[in-house]
Amino acid sequence: MDVAVYPGSFDPVTNGHLDIIRRASAVFDRLVVAVLANPRKAPLLDTGQRMAVLGEVIEAAGIPDGRCEVVSFDGLTVDLCSARSARWIVRGLRAISDFETELQLAHNNRKLAPAVDTVFFMTSIEQSYVSSSLVKEIAQFGGDVGEMVPPAAARALERLFRPA
Repeated sequence: MDVAVYPGSFDPVTNGHLDIIRRASAVFDRLVVAVLANPRKAPLLDTGQRMAVLGEVIEAAGIPDGRCEVVSFDGLTVDLCSARSARWIVRGLRAISDFETELQLAHNNRKLAPAVDTVFFMTSIEQSYVSSSLVKEIAQFGGDVGEMVPPAAARALERLFRPA
């Protein structure tokens, strides 16, 4: 069975992330969507919220049961791969600037775990301008992010930034 891990902060999950999840879940037998729970960082949405939103998004996308699993992790991605018997790490690329960082990570991961390889998916043209950071900034100022994130993520952001 080909198992892949798609790690990220998913803070919040975007339509670009969903595009990668859909495509990777069609390529691999099982995709582990791994939410980074790094206590040294302060995400906008806590780990539980990010996992719940991802679960809703995956279900709404119609990805067959058993193809995707949402988990949280802290530490090395290759250690999670070992724990989940995954031989692949899935990463998305939006631009050349992403590639430089991702290439370095892929080489380091390969050095740490030679049996684990990284596979890159190019984000769809329609989503290439979207980033979680951009979405957070727009949402914080009351902008409409409905075209950039799945409905479950839009609702989570709305709850967070709703005027009192």
